Amino acid sequence: MTNPHTASQPSLFEPTGVPGLDEVLAGGLPAGHLYLVEGTPGAGKTTLGLQFLLEGRVLGQKGLYVTLSETSDELAQGARSHGWELDGIEIFDLVGDEGLSADAEQSILNPSDFELGETIRNVMALVERVRPERVVFDSLSELRLLSQNPLRYRRQILALKRFFLTQRCTVLMLDDKSAGAGDMHLHSIAHGVIHLEQNTGTYGPDKRRLRVVKMRGVRFREGEHDFNLDWGGLQVFSRLVANEHGREHASEAVSSGNAELDRLLGGGLVPGSNLLFAGPAGVGKTTTAVCCAAAAMQRGGKAAFFLFDEGIKTLIMRSRALGLDVEEYISSGQLDLHTIDPAAISAGEFSHRVRDAVERRGVGTVVIDTLNAYLVAMPGSNFLLLQMHELLTYLNLQGVTTILVLSQHGLSGDVPNDVDLSYLSDSMLQFRYFEARGQLLKAVSVIKSRTSAHASTIHQFRLSPSGLEIGEALTDFEGVMAGVPRYRGETSLLGSAEQA
Repeated sequence: MTNPHTASQPSLFEPTGVPGLDEVLAGGLPAGHLYLVEGTPGAGKTTLGLQFLLEGRVLGQKGLYVTLSETSDELAQGARSHGWELDGIEIFDLVGDEGLSADAEQSILNPSDFELGETIRNVMALVERVRPERVVFDSLSELRLLSQNPLRYRRQILALKRFFLTQRCTVLMLDDKSAGAGDMHLHSIAHGVIHLEQNTGTYGPDKRRLRVVKMRGVRFREGEHDFNLDWGGLQVFSRLVANEHGREHASEAVSSGNAELDRLLGGGLVPGSNLLFAGPAGVGKTTTAVCCAAAAMQRGGKAAFFLFDEGIKTLIMRSRALGLDVEEYISSGQLDLHTIDPAAISAGEFSHRVRDAVERRGVGTVVIDTLNAYLVAMPGSNFLLLQMHELLTYLNLQGVTTILVLSQHGLSGDVPNDVDLSYLSDSMLQFRYFEARGQLLKAVSVIKSRTSAHASTIHQFRLSPSGLEIGEALTDFEGVMAGVPRYRGETSLLGSAEQA
């Protein structure tokens, strides 16, 4: 898409230096224009501005940071907190000794007493002297106060915009939104607007989101994008669009590692599909997922577990008790185990981690355990379900076999779901407890499968030192799924011969 105002010259983009932001902007910021970066204090505006200038320094471009709201010492201290030094970047401090000196041609007055016209002229004179390619102006709230009325404020911003255009500068103007949400003057003036949002109403670290409100001449990625503000600056997690990441992959079913489970599923696990394991706590969902992943790794593939509820050591110990030595696969690099702190991660960052495992590590089997913690930790259920749907579509298009683990409340009888996630899955295994002959037993059945003709029978299921065991169909029982079966025949149960 070409900018009509610059159609006569080639379209040049300035990389922002913020990981992930250029992906959102489809390459970067069109050079030589003025952009607004807005957000409440603490959202990350200053850090973004510094990253923009530091990237310019790497590219051999001159950078200028004009600060009206904090001193140059404070700015340098903030940069050092990220491990940065601002050598080579010109800093003009309108509230410090440099900005108040006779050399800067300013009156020695308090910031609130500066004449607006004098401030603008000094900034222009500095730009003409330094001749920077990149400029960050922090912040517009000071200019707004000096202007005293909206008309004067708009005229001064227009004057600055025209001036920077003649100087061929790419300019970021930072605004702390002190005028409220109704001040839209800059939105119409700026070539592009980037909005930063900080959500402080959640447990754990603050969650942050970024939205490109407008960007002339660029087919940017619309919508909200999660980002982190940590040591090293901002990292943006571009919203996942699954249809952009399709690739050719095999579609023949492969073994789950258990012949009887393969038969129930109608042939096994199909690459490019996802399987939901649903059932109450302790019934064997995670262990079954480990067995499926182990079978894939025995064929030479790679797997990744994303554990929201369980620690790595617990998973290793539990697997070892069933004869599955997953440490062997960890050592060989075939298995990645990721413990996820659900209070400290956003949905966008989680999708980014999964993508990294698939695209960089070559993982072909992904296990997400559990969906409950994913949903509880991040507010906005509908929003999260849509993101999970997009992630699962992406994994399907990549030819990944995905296993989702969902815990249900209760042990027997009516076992409700927090959220109905069955529509997200291509296949679904239902695990249940039931009581028979004075014992608490387990049953498994395939509820649905979009990829194959599955068995509709209910089978006893148990975990033993030799792995998974699935018995014959419980044809002589009724009410197994309700947890209160009635016995009407002589179906043998697993372990019956051992106990006789």
